[in-house]
Amino acid sequence: MPAETPGTGTTRPRRPAEFREALAQTQRFTQSRIDRILGIVVGTGSAVIGIQALVGALSTPAGHSAWHTILLIVVLGTLLMMCVALITSRAVRVFAAIFAGVFPIATVLWPLAADRSTTVDEQPWLWFLINVGTVAAVFCMPLAGQIVWAFLLPLLYGAMRLTLLPLTPATVLDVALDSAFAIILASVLIVVGWILRSLAASIDSGREGAVRSFAQAAAADAVEKERVAVAALMHDSVLAALIAAERAETDRERTLAVAMAREALTRLANVDQEVGEGPDAPIPAGVVGAELEATVHRLSPDAGVSQRIEPDARSVPGRVARALHLAAAQAVTNSVEHAGAANLRVSFHADRAGLAITVTDDGPGFEATRVAEDRLGIRASIIARVAAVAGAATVDSDASGTTVSISWQESS
Repeated sequence: MPAETPGTGTTRPRRPAEFREALAQTQRFTQSRIDRILGIVVGTGSAVIGIQALVGALSTPAGHSAWHTILLIVVLGTLLMMCVALITSRAVRVFAAIFAGVFPIATVLWPLAADRSTTVDEQPWLWFLINVGTVAAVFCMPLAGQIVWAFLLPLLYGAMRLTLLPLTPATVLDVALDSAFAIILASVLIVVGWILRSLAASIDSGREGAVRSFAQAAAADAVEKERVAVAALMHDSVLAALIAAERAETDRERTLAVAMAREALTRLANVDQEVGEGPDAPIPAGVVGAELEATVHRLSPDAGVSQRIEPDARSVPGRVARALHLAAAQAVTNSVEHAGAANLRVSFHADRAGLAITVTDDGPGFEATRVAEDRLGIRASIIARVAAVAGAATVDSDASGTTVSISWQESS
């Protein structure tokens, strides 16, 4: 098995700036798309209504042609700009506010340009644009302003309309009905827009909560992986180097202890670097077994190693092979240090489903519940390390010996 990459294979939590950027993209994700859809629909519909108003203006006589032309250009010109802004989603609020402000002013000035010989049955061209003015308010005003505009424009139109007609009960009733119809339609448009935007805001709020929960879970998972990696590093390198230095008696042992200490210091210096877990290229099962056997014989020359590799055995990811190899090596090291490698046996089995490694000795064993919390050989270097690659590791020990079982299966 290749030497472990210096440093720890940590997965760090994403930086706060990255989380803020991700959250910003979710906060108005649905709202922006609803506004986009509403803009296209309203912009297209307003353009059609504007053409209808233009046809109506050109087909009816004008009382004062100059005023009539000015009002027509100003109103339809600002309407055209608003439609383009809505369809292209550019400066929507600005041009919607311009039309929403121009229309009531044009309505007040409309009697100066209108033909006073019209009847109540002849609707002027401004009539077609009343609710367009209300819709413009939806895109540029808060809800209170939208409600005011929904009542203001129809009532203002009705008042100006009555100045051009004889004040009879029938005329007043017809104009009042027209104004009421415009108010009802404007209210419906405002309610529809409010409902759609509220639903979009609710969806965005739920999505933001989901992103925050995922971010917290990812950060907690990354912290836990980093804790496991650091604990394994401390046990595998630092403590091993200290023990070797304490027990060194010959020059060769001292040289080995110095080399181990140097490697430990290098790994500690690189512990905060996001170096990943090394290459993840698949490794054939036969290579994994051969390298494990070489490691076992290096740690305990008298240990027995058996391998059974099925013909359909698959290659395994590099990070999985390294994790299982290091966990098995730690189990062998524990047997050598604490059980004297009594009848130490290691079995390796590979098939289509995955890998299985068993490390067994006939030593005195131990009670797992009595192992101190600060002892990391089993918890971090074996169990947690294997769990980090979606594997499983169990340790069974009694007076007759200890068995460490390590397994990994490829997820379907």
